[in-house]
Amino acid sequence: MREIVLDTETTGFEPSEGHRLVEIGCLELINFVPTGAVFHKYINPERDVPIEAFNVHGLSYDFLKDHPKFNDIHDQFLDFIGESPLVIHNARFDMKFLNAELERLNKPSLPSERAIDTLALAKRLFPGSPASLDALCKRFEIDNSNRIKHGALLDAELLAEVYLELKGGRQPTLNLALKSTIATTEVTEKKFYPPRSFEIPADELENHQAFLDKLKNPLWRSR
Repeated sequence: MREIVLDTETTGFEPSEGHRLVEIGCLELINFVPTGAVFHKYINPERDVPIEAFNVHGLSYDFLKDHPKFNDIHDQFLDFIGESPLVIHNARFDMKFLNAELERLNKPSLPSERAIDTLALAKRLFPGSPASLDALCKRFEIDNSNRIKHGALLDAELLAEVYLELKGGRQPTLNLALKSTIATTEVTEKKFYPPRSFEIPADELENHQAFLDKLKNPLWRSR
């Protein structure tokens, strides 16, 4: 099963207000395990980076202006993700930015149902508990000490570990395996065999009766 863990950084909160992507980080999972295949790009947003956004991810326009525009990398991005499900923390945010960029290029949008939202998954599993990426790393004892600022690829790497824990830990199929074993055992224990009749030899019957006759006041004769 192939899945893509994805994270983005942006110039702000709303593409409808002119904000753009500045970084995309993706990594490939096969059966919940990272394969080492990654897609990572810094992107020229073709606009300034507000100080509020810079304080979050540390990416200035002076740094980004020499990197490719989304138009230059979108084919590589789409080729990498293919048709695989996208594992995203707070998927609505990243998907609206990705689709806004694709819309600018008259490209088909990414369907919302492709996204597996780990934020929603964490809230279902741990209602009332903090569900930020940092909080989940702390819950699952995942080392995020390098996360001084947000970074798309680093956050995707941390999210891959969090996602594995949310799906059941280092052996996400263990429960299914146990259920399968139990079911198999139950079926084995419920085998039924037809009754078999055995003819008792006459001499054994005579010997048995002789033994009974020797018993004094047997219980069955007192009734």
